[in-house]
Amino acid sequence: MFSKFYIYYFRLLIIVVVATSFAGCKIKYSFTGASISPEVKTVSVQYFQNRASIVNPTLSQEFTDALKDKIKGQTNLSFVNDLGDVNFEGEITDYKTSPMAITGDDRAALNRFTISIRVKYTNSLDVDQDFEKVFSRYQDYDSTHDLSSVEEELIELIINDITEDIFNDAFVNW
Repeated sequence: MFSKFYIYYFRLLIIVVVATSFAGCKIKYSFTGASISPEVKTVSVQYFQNRASIVNPTLSQEFTDALKDKIKGQTNLSFVNDLGDVNFEGEITDYKTSPMAITGDDRAALNRFTISIRVKYTNSLDVDQDFEKVFSRYQDYDSTHDLSSVEEELIELIINDITEDIFNDAFVNW
């Protein structure tokens, strides 16, 4: 019969074997839902030029900064000026308002404000994750308001939505 001494060492041996078998595994947990490869260390975000037919003079800088802030707040990646392990670039392609709901007297009851941004995402460590696509979001506003009176608030909402979409496409692999 085994003595308590051998049973103790046998259990200890099993624990050591199990622990060392998992030592080579890399698991990255994130409360943001991001699943970024541990090999990815750097990120770069190029300036997004405004090429829409209507140009808001501050939109390019606002969007570029918002995308950087989103990545800084949700990841531990280091920003570089040149090309990082992952890179974002693109342009603002659309910035418009259009009538949506028409009332009985042929006037718009609602207007829709839309911003579209073409994004090229490049992952130099895993080209299967690269993409190039247009992200578009809108906000509706009451036609009794002039666009200039609600524009700043709507831009902020739309930029938040678009940066969330871009971040999810690049880093959240559900």
